[in-house]
Amino acid sequence: MIKAVISGYGRMGHMVEAALAAKGIPCEGWSEDIASFDKTVAAECVCIDFTVPEAFRANYKTLAENFKAVVVGTTGWYDIKDEVLEYFRKCGTPLVWASNFSVGINVLSAAVELISERLAKAGGYAPYIVEKHHIHKLDAPSGTALTLAGDVRKYMPGKVDIASVRAGELAGTHTVGFEGANDRITIEHEAFNRKALAEGAVLAATMTEGLEGVHEFKELLFGL
Repeated sequence: MIKAVISGYGRMGHMVEAALAAKGIPCEGWSEDIASFDKTVAAECVCIDFTVPEAFRANYKTLAENFKAVVVGTTGWYDIKDEVLEYFRKCGTPLVWASNFSVGINVLSAAVELISERLAKAGGYAPYIVEKHHIHKLDAPSGTALTLAGDVRKYMPGKVDIASVRAGELAGTHTVGFEGANDRITIEHEAFNRKALAEGAVLAATMTEGLEGVHEFKELLFGL
């Protein structure tokens, strides 16, 4: 049985705690200052991180050095991704990361790759992404939108236009479109709330048992 610690305890932290309880996984604590967390406890726990980009940038070395494994749902740090992933490898600490831990979003990602591959062969289509989130979200475009753009560019090199909307308390909607001269293909994922992110992160935490290395969530989810 794994044990977990939550880094960050805002709205997402509460949802992660509820998701852990639903799975019968002990939560050994939470902290807004993970660097000060009891290192003896940390060594036996998976840390689930939903903080902010600045906090993760400051804390990733502490996470890699002290926890049994780490699951990172924070976005906005991908400009230093190579540095972060290499540090976890160096420390020998399993890491599972994702721009979005929703299982539905990860299925969308796989579908976008398939559509992009087929349209690249046909030619004549221009891809774009529209993402909508609540006004509290700090990064724009969203990490999920950037990941989806990367999925498209695997098969359709070049610019992928991304439009970002921040309004109200929108949980998150991502629309990927492919515009042709005579038709349009769109595929969309709409989150009704943020519980799917918490549940996916907890699922990822269960996958760290016996895991080695650094993995994107969808690799584990679909066996890629």
